[in-house]
Amino acid sequence: MRKISILVVIALLFTACKQKFTVHSTFYFWRTQYKNQKTETEYLNHFKSKSLYVRIMDIDLNSDTQEPAPVSPITFKDSLPSKIDIVPVVYIVNNVFNNLDENQTKLLANRTAKFVDAKVKQSGKQNYKEIQIDCDWTQTTRDKYFNFLKLLEQAPIFKGKEISVTLRLHQVKNLISNGIPPVKKVMLMCYNMGNLRKYGEQNSILDMNEMEVYLKDKLKSYPLKIDVALPLFSWAVIFRKQQYAGISKHINKEELNNTKLFSRRKNTILYDLLIDYPAAGLKKNDVVRWEEISTEDLLATSSFLSRYLKPEERNLVFYHLDTDLLKTFKHENLQKVIDNF
Repeated sequence: MRKISILVVIALLFTACKQKFTVHSTFYFWRTQYKNQKTETEYLNHFKSKSLYVRIMDIDLNSDTQEPAPVSPITFKDSLPSKIDIVPVVYIVNNVFNNLDENQTKLLANRTAKFVDAKVKQSGKQNYKEIQIDCDWTQTTRDKYFNFLKLLEQAPIFKGKEISVTLRLHQVKNLISNGIPPVKKVMLMCYNMGNLRKYGEQNSILDMNEMEVYLKDKLKSYPLKIDVALPLFSWAVIFRKQQYAGISKHINKEELNNTKLFSRRKNTILYDLLIDYPAAGLKKNDVVRWEEISTEDLLATSSFLSRYLKPEERNLVFYHLDTDLLKTFKHENLQKVIDNF
């Protein structure tokens, strides 16, 4: 009996010594039109989400003028829920920074700030604390991108607001060449890791081997505060004659299980199209690689990250808030992932 008591005390001591920190869970909203959907708002309420990361627009080079321009900006049919803060997100194509000079960079920063501020007002919010920039910068664009971030922070409209940026795996591993962005906080994007265009059976959305290679020995020493983004999405990657042909929005899991349309290769995620399928823009013998994420994938990822991330308060953001995706991930599934951190 005494031996059991000693073991209990030891267990309690270990529990007490384990550092506790808060994980704030929420979602990205990545569609081009916001409507207040009951299911989506219910998920925000269930997880007591304080904010929603809302994609405002992409920025890419205009094909005619070769100048940076907004692409597919969001429209708000409804206001965001009153208890939810907005974190506006802008995705910038890396090539935008290839040929920008100082004056063009200043102009881009000022235009971005004004555009974001106007869209936030359209969402029904009068104030916001954080702006996130999503860009897969490289060694060649690093200096111009970092300068853009500094100028963006100096924009009068953004006075007192925090700029955060997204962080890819290669930017963690190749810290010296990729540099440290001039911000206080980054969002580690734990998806789109593999080679999407490579023919084969790999899941390009999430690859634990890639995470091990790129992050294992680097995460704890990364000098900025790290939030985490995890995927909830799936997609159909199309190959024609073993060459990448794009991602189809017309193919779902139900169609792939239709044996009159597709034949699944044994023990793989590859499906052969048996007939021409013009409604989806596909031809006979096209191959579909169905990539999806399971709760088990998310648990494995969160277990890995919890071992190598510095223990600190952070945001955990799921990509993305969508009624159809949420049918696959119930409350209890996502809560297990959250509790893993």
